[in-house]
Amino acid sequence: MPESLEDLVELLDLEMIDVDLFRGRQPQTSMQRVFGGQVLGQALAAASRTVDPERVVHSLHGYFLRAGDTSVPIVYRPEPTRDGGSFSSRRVVASQNGKPIFYMSASFQRPEPGLDHQDPMPDDVVPPEEAPRLATVLEARSGRPAADWDREWAALDVRLAGLTGRQFWIRAAGKLPDDPALHACVLAYASDLTLLGASLLPHGIVIGDRRIQPASLDHALWFHRPFRADEWLLYDQSSPSASGARGFATGRLYAQTGALIASVAQEGLIRPVGLDSDLLT
Repeated sequence: MPESLEDLVELLDLEMIDVDLFRGRQPQTSMQRVFGGQVLGQALAAASRTVDPERVVHSLHGYFLRAGDTSVPIVYRPEPTRDGGSFSSRRVVASQNGKPIFYMSASFQRPEPGLDHQDPMPDDVVPPEEAPRLATVLEARSGRPAADWDREWAALDVRLAGLTGRQFWIRAAGKLPDDPALHACVLAYASDLTLLGASLLPHGIVIGDRRIQPASLDHALWFHRPFRADEWLLYDQSSPSASGARGFATGRLYAQTGALIASVAQEGLIRPVGLDSDLLT
């Protein structure tokens, strides 16, 4: 995982190696596979590099095909599928060692006025200034030292916003440049961080429990309104279902003003380790 926000920004600054072909570097990490949010953010960065800067991303849909190798750079090939009068579409293939590890489709729109409504922001949350750091909470629940969690999430400031464990305050751990495309990529990175854990909460389990084999399978993200990823966002999560060793979770991200800025949906693997696992009883 990135060791700082500056490291994350560098990860999202892809190297152009040919026309519509980019290479993303890997951070120093002890993880066995690439974090899904990193691939999401880098794939969105690659797609954004091929679109008119006046058009902003409004949705993306991705599938994780293979576990990424943390020792090998990832190559991203965005395909310019369509540029219309208002919308642009891109399909991105992320590959390592000649094999695809991730597919993503993304759509960009020229900003325009229109009808406007939204669900209200939850009002039963702890303000971010009073909320405990998530690393501290997970240390108590998992036994893994808070310093370990802090190292993994060094690019982000994440705090527990509610007692249920499904609401978090999240922001970049520092100031970002005034680049909407970069803020979208950082949010894509962050959106994968805690969401799968929502499908474990009904079973009294936290991410990191060695009785569970977790992995992101797919991820969808819709951007509704302008935002800054370096300002506090409330990540309100829920899990309508878990079955077949898969957990389904949804999330809504609100600015402190109450504006709903994005919605997220994800299905992931939450496979109990061992058929005789006590989790199945």
